[in-house]
Amino acid sequence: MILYIHGFGSSGVGSKALKFKEHYAHGTFIAPSLSYVPLLAIDTLKQFIEYALAKGEKVHLIGSSLGGYMAIFLATHYNLKAVLINPSIKPTLTLQKARGLNYYDLSSFEWNTQHLKMLENFNVTHPNPDNYLLLLQKGDETLDYREALHFFEHQGINPNRIILEEGGNHSFENIESKFEIMDAFFDT
Repeated sequence: MILYIHGFGSSGVGSKALKFKEHYAHGTFIAPSLSYVPLLAIDTLKQFIEYALAKGEKVHLIGSSLGGYMAIFLATHYNLKAVLINPSIKPTLTLQKARGLNYYDLSSFEWNTQHLKMLENFNVTHPNPDNYLLLLQKGDETLDYREALHFFEHQGINPNRIILEEGGNHSFENIESKFEIMDAFFDT
């Protein structure tokens, strides 16, 4: 099973999730629309993972932005492989001034300090660098790519597991050009 974890204010029917869904149509691909409440989102993801593991399935994660932060936690907790796309490393800082807006349907939700405190429960200081493939674009207008790069370089990630591109954006332009690399990573 491949479990896609979307970012803050996004959903399981965002454009990136739909590209992954099409690419992984041959297998089990799940892209749930998660609660904006971090504890509920993690609980939902844990249920998917534990169900698949109980059935003897392999589980791989793809996390984008805040979903990358959650993927780091889950990959560490369950010893899973994860592809991180422009991941948030310090969401308690970057989301302090966030507005609760769902980009899918432009509905709003309350985002407050309680939610930020919940995120602290999922901070991982020493992830296993062998479990990650890091995809970064320097043109990310939302997060500073250098934070994720520094964090994973400090953890000892293999430089071959870092894809750093000039330009791009927070969504990661042309993500489909990385599908083959992602598949190879999951197959190792």
